[in-house]
Amino acid sequence: MELNQIKEIVTLAHSRFSSIHTGEAASYIPELMRANPDHFAISVTTASGESFSIGEAEVGFTLQSTSKPFIYGLALECYGKEKLMQTTGVEPSGEAFNSIIELEEQSHLPFNPMVNSGAIAITHLLKAQEGQTRLDRVLHLFDRLTQDKTEIDLAVYQSEKKTAHRNQAIAYLLRHFGVVDDLIDESLDLYFKQCSVVSNAKKLSLMAATLANSGIQPHSQERIFSNETVRDMLSIMFTCGMYDSAGKWAYSVGIPSKSGVSGAIFGVVPGQFGVAVYSPRIDQHGHSIRGLRTFEFLSESLKLHIFEPKGTL
Repeated sequence: MELNQIKEIVTLAHSRFSSIHTGEAASYIPELMRANPDHFAISVTTASGESFSIGEAEVGFTLQSTSKPFIYGLALECYGKEKLMQTTGVEPSGEAFNSIIELEEQSHLPFNPMVNSGAIAITHLLKAQEGQTRLDRVLHLFDRLTQDKTEIDLAVYQSEKKTAHRNQAIAYLLRHFGVVDDLIDESLDLYFKQCSVVSNAKKLSLMAATLANSGIQPHSQERIFSNETVRDMLSIMFTCGMYDSAGKWAYSVGIPSKSGVSGAIFGVVPGQFGVAVYSPRIDQHGHSIRGLRTFEFLSESLKLHIFEPKGTL
């Protein structure tokens, strides 16, 4: 698919959905409410590194849960699938992203690494190594993905930490069942910093394009994730990335995606391109409302659904 064709549809989507003013910025992390609710950006980066953006594509926001697939990929690269399957399952939970009752009944493991309980357990796995602290390893991953220096929004981090009662409850439930050990407070702090990493639509689409390019960063040509790791990341994103609306997303949009309560959603069209949308007004599931409409429109207009009929032989 040519970039010019994508540009036309992306421009039309931005024009069409800019008028949506329903929803509001996330309030349970007070600092997120400081975002301009009218900001709206769409960015596309192809697997070969070409890009197109419209709107406030360089306005910063924190990754929040859009960080989860990449940390999961880092853990897969470091510890392998068998270890991760002993830490979290891979089934959709059917619950909200921050549900406290989100552990499997028999194993007491989190349902999947895209909900908070699973993401906290995965972050807990990351250990310091080769002179790098745990935080260094997280920041270095995003440095490599974006070819830029990664920073943390300290105001959002502090706001998130002060209001993290549900995540603390989830973490100590994990500790109770032995999913994590006594370093849980340190791991929670790392999780809050991971969610507070600053990005923008351009950077996030480049990160998505790395997955579209089978784990190779399109600009640096550095292999960041193996083919197998990308396959596992995209599988989890497709089935679990949109939380308790994952089934509807798979049905109507049909591409592996992940949302965050800061108003970001990114999606991956394997072998073709990555897309990132940013608009802070979210719905009850924690998804950007303009983002949802944009992805539905792009999927329909560009025939992006992974099960879209391709004709017969």
